[in-house]
Amino acid sequence: MNGRDTAPGLERFYASLLYLLPLLDGIVFGVFLFKQIPPLQLLFLPLLPLLQIYNSFPFAGLIIFFALLFGVVRNDNISHFIRFNTMQAILLDIVLILCRLVLQLVQTAIPVELVVETFYNTVFLGIIAAVVYAVVQSARGIYAEIPAISDAVKMQVR
Repeated sequence: MNGRDTAPGLERFYASLLYLLPLLDGIVFGVFLFKQIPPLQLLFLPLLPLLQIYNSFPFAGLIIFFALLFGVVRNDNISHFIRFNTMQAILLDIVLILCRLVLQLVQTAIPVELVVETFYNTVFLGIIAAVVYAVVQSARGIYAEIPAISDAVKMQVR
């Protein structure tokens, strides 16, 4: 997608803001790292009010998912840059949902705390890396190319 011009400033802001969805859903996986490295919690402290609002509404994630999918991704009047980043944020969130399902299976099959803790830490660090990369690229006005995720996004957003 490098052949496209860079996005205007407001589009960059909106595209970066979209990655709050996977970030809010991914913070749960940081529970073990937050216990091991307490100062790490300070980085995510500004998100606490948003997280409380997000978690206080039942089915908030599902409502936001459908609103973004049908209101933004499928709307051709919105720029391709924003639709691309919206779909990528949605797919990152779906990856987190799948990780939760796998975690539930792993916890019942293998009750070893080390395996569970390693899984949590890996998912947390992976989602933080993906979100930070995507936000930085979006702020620069460049399409964030996340392997496998971006390929799936390109198939959905034309």
